[in-house]
Amino acid sequence: MTPWKIYHNPQCSKSRQTLALLQENGIQPTVIEYLKTPPSTSELKSLIEALGEDRSSIVRIKESAFKEKPFDTSDTEAVVQNISETPKLLERPIVVHGKKAVIGRPPENIHRLLQK
Repeated sequence: MTPWKIYHNPQCSKSRQTLALLQENGIQPTVIEYLKTPPSTSELKSLIEALGEDRSSIVRIKESAFKEKPFDTSDTEAVVQNISETPKLLERPIVVHGKKAVIGRPPENIHRLLQK
């Protein structure tokens, strides 16, 4: 069985809703509180790859840290470096199943992974 992961911030309502939706569907994902345990650069690169077309959406562009120091969100290396330095720039939640990932904004986005 392919494992599930959620990059989660318990302070975020969308993240809590996405986790609850997974659990309602019988899924007990590995919960990664990315502010406590930031993803490594290789994990970030894997997340970007798994998001496919949504790759630039991995960055919280409305976050003050981004506004203070903007960077090219289409440049994978810039994204990885900046999120590594400032984990709160990572969009939340991100749900990973196998080699695919979606951003749970809205939480119903996870249905794209449930159907696979």
